[in-house]
Amino acid sequence: MKNVGRVDGNRPWSPIVGYSRAVRMGNLIEVAGTSSTTHDGKVMFPNDAYGQTKYIFEEIEKAVKQLGATYEDVIRTRVFMTNIDDWQQVAKAHGEFFAQILPASSFVEISRLMLPELCVEVEMTLYVG
Repeated sequence: MKNVGRVDGNRPWSPIVGYSRAVRMGNLIEVAGTSSTTHDGKVMFPNDAYGQTKYIFEEIEKAVKQLGATYEDVIRTRVFMTNIDDWQQVAKAHGEFFAQILPASSFVEISRLMLPELCVEVEMTLYVG
């Protein structure tokens, strides 16, 4: 399958890690773990699960649009949280974007993320039919 495109991770650690925000190969788009950080590495909505989740979904939406997709194409979301007790805040933001789309979804608690103020990270899979 021919690679159709990539969206740069565009964060200070991108060249060190060697990753893209999103990669499209044919009809499939995979979105890398995305946190609520800006291009200069600043954390948006520190320790705020709802704010971080909403910011993440807005950032991912911009990336997938660059690859010719919309959230209607989302088939799976994977949400990682440092505190599973935040699931309702995360679910509220998730529902604001996906209540009508209903992708397969996982909410998973993890021990920590790359920066201490981060409490949510999201990965996503899209299929552009």
